[in-house]
Amino acid sequence: MREHFHGELAVLSEGMVEMTRLVGSAIARGTTALLDADLGLAESVIAADEQIDALQIDLEERSFGLIARQQPVATDLRVIITGLRMTADLERMGDLARHVAKLARMRYPGSAIPAELRGTIVEMGQVAERVVAKTGSVIATRDLTLAAELETDDDAMDQLHRTLFAVLLSPDWEHGIETAIDVTLCGRYYERFADHAVSVARRVVYLVTGERPHVTSSEHQTGLRPA
Repeated sequence: MREHFHGELAVLSEGMVEMTRLVGSAIARGTTALLDADLGLAESVIAADEQIDALQIDLEERSFGLIARQQPVATDLRVIITGLRMTADLERMGDLARHVAKLARMRYPGSAIPAELRGTIVEMGQVAERVVAKTGSVIATRDLTLAAELETDDDAMDQLHRTLFAVLLSPDWEHGIETAIDVTLCGRYYERFADHAVSVARRVVYLVTGERPHVTSSEHQTGLRPA
C-alpha cells in the first residue's frame, strides 16, 4: 500500500516537471513571437496554454483522489498540499507566457518592443527560460543548492525590469504612451514569471527542511508565499 502511494506521489512530481517543460517552451516561443512579430507563433503559444491548464487540472484531481483514498497525515499530506500550490504557480507561469504572446498578437504586424529595448527583452526571455528549467530540476531532485540559485536568477530579472523602467522614464523616450504601456506590461509578465519560479523553489525547500524561507514585505504584498 505504501509503495503504491509513493508511486502515485512520484507521478505527481513527474507531472509537475512536465508542466515546467511546457511552460519553458511557451515562454521561449512567446519571446520569439514578441520580438519577431510572428503572429502564427503567438497564436500557437496562446492555444498551447490549454495543455498546461489541462495538466494542472489532472494533477489536482490526482491529488484530491490521493487524499480521499489514502487519507494521508502529517508529512505525506504536506507533500500533496504543497504540490497543489506548486502546480498553481506553474499554471500561472503558463498564463504569463500566454500574455507575452497576446501582446505580440495585439501589435501585429508591428512590434510592441522598440529597437533600443529589444536586447533587454532578449535577456529577460533568457532568464525566464533558465529559471523554469531550474525549477523543473529542483522539483525532480529537491536540490536545495539549485533552489537557492533561483533567488539569484530572480535578482537578475529584477535588475532587467528596472532597466526597462529607466528607459521608459528617460526624457529621451519618444515612443508615446501606448508603447510605454506595452513595455510596462511586458516587463511585469517576465518579472512575475520569475517570482513564481522562486515560489516553487521555496516550496521545495519547505518540503525538504520543514522550514519556511524568509518572505519579504513586497512578497507579502504580491501574495507570493513559500508554502
